[in-house]
Amino acid sequence: MSDLLAARRRWLLRMAAALALPPALSPTLAAHDASERLLPSSSDLQQDLATALARQEPLVVMATLHGCPFCRVVREHHLLPLQRAGALVTQIHFLSRAPLRDMSGAQTTHGALVRQLGIEVAPTVLFHGTGQREVAERLAGSSIPDFYGAYLDDRLAQARAVVRGR
Repeated sequence: MSDLLAARRRWLLRMAAALALPPALSPTLAAHDASERLLPSSSDLQQDLATALARQEPLVVMATLHGCPFCRVVREHHLLPLQRAGALVTQIHFLSRAPLRDMSGAQTTHGALVRQLGIEVAPTVLFHGTGQREVAERLAGSSIPDFYGAYLDDRLAQARAVVRGR
């Protein structure tokens, strides 16, 4: 197994172990739960995309993992301000079995859609536009905190240009 795959596996195992702890033993999980509720979790991506396109905006979708500290930072410091500024931002969850209508209208679950989209890193931010296409490069991970905002702004500008036909 490559070093990258081994490191990813160790990280996922640590995250799974942390999620198995009762909240009293892991106080940071309660903060993560609250953070995850700050952005909506989609139940109908087809409708979310239609709403975004009606505003001439791309749909911004974050694939998140429950309890992920990097997801929390991206959510609170980057995506919430975008949402407050008028962008349509929603979440899908890596391990969730919650029902979800995908962009084509098919019934699936959050976790199944994450796998179907080939998303392997949390957080991953996607930008969707007309024809259910991704209209800017995905922003995967958050290992570049000093520049994350700039990369996000750049991709959002690209996505808006495509959606608005510029």
